[in-house]
Amino acid sequence: MPELANINFADIEFAWPWAFAALPLPLLVWWLLPAYREQRASVQIPFFARVAEATGQTPRRGVAVLRRLPLQMIVAGVAWILLVTALARPQWVGDPIVHDISARDIMLAIDVSGSMNQTDFETADKQMLQRLDGVKQVVGDFIARRKGDRIGLILFGTKAYVQAPFTADLRTIRTLLDQTAVAMAGEQTAIGDAIGLAIKTFEASKAQQKLLILLTDGNDTASRVPPAHAAEIARQRGLVIHTIGVGNPDAQGENRVDLDALRAVASTTGGRFFRAENGAELEAIYADIDRLTPVKLQTESWRPRLPLFQWPLGIAVMLGLALWCVLLIRRELAEAFRHA
Repeated sequence: MPELANINFADIEFAWPWAFAALPLPLLVWWLLPAYREQRASVQIPFFARVAEATGQTPRRGVAVLRRLPLQMIVAGVAWILLVTALARPQWVGDPIVHDISARDIMLAIDVSGSMNQTDFETADKQMLQRLDGVKQVVGDFIARRKGDRIGLILFGTKAYVQAPFTADLRTIRTLLDQTAVAMAGEQTAIGDAIGLAIKTFEASKAQQKLLILLTDGNDTASRVPPAHAAEIARQRGLVIHTIGVGNPDAQGENRVDLDALRAVASTTGGRFFRAENGAELEAIYADIDRLTPVKLQTESWRPRLPLFQWPLGIAVMLGLALWCVLLIRRELAEAFRHA
């Protein structure tokens, strides 16, 4: 917030400008209401003139009108204007501040079944890593580029679990991804249940664009909901699913990646299917996903406001105190001269 000395008065607005309608109220009271009258008890004596002469007093009329100093009237008028100004709630309004927020939520579904333990993932520099470790490297870089997006993380094996709900805290998502381990969700693969869990998680999302990126190296062997049926529900809910298949499609049992099922899931929801055999291809896939789903931003703007009502209110109080001091000193001086 700016200092008071740096405030541009052109940027001052009143939250309740209708309060200025009260400015003529004292004049209306002065003109329309009868004057204040105070009655006091008195004693009538037949020799009043002689008593007044003996005491040195000057007789006055029965009605006394208190005189007001011009200073009192001026201070009262200024104080009233200041009080009404404070009541109108003056405030400094700053320049608009624009903030862009993402209109997209991305859920990452990562397979951590037992087959992800195989050491056949070749990185870009020709090193061989465990599949899950290689995937974590590539997906971690993808997360780091998601500025403005909200990211969620689902891990699935025999069961599917939400490891992290949607958040813009990319560092936390990256940390939770790094802490994953093979078979922590079970040895089998539940692709359909992972999609179903993602659909449920997206129910609370208000984002304009909803995207699920599902990566697996196996085939569905543990789902209660078939992947094809889960994909149809996702399509009805406006959820786009990109699927990524890693691993060997010619393997047997749990280790065989079902490319046809992944291709069908992506096609049903309007997404894309990708096949990755090494780290370089997987990095290229996530780069393609960046281009396929550019970030959509919603713009929010607001203007900072600094209340200023305390200043006219404080000045009015100070004027009242100053006037009171002046009148008190004036009365004391008058009493001193009277007894001198």
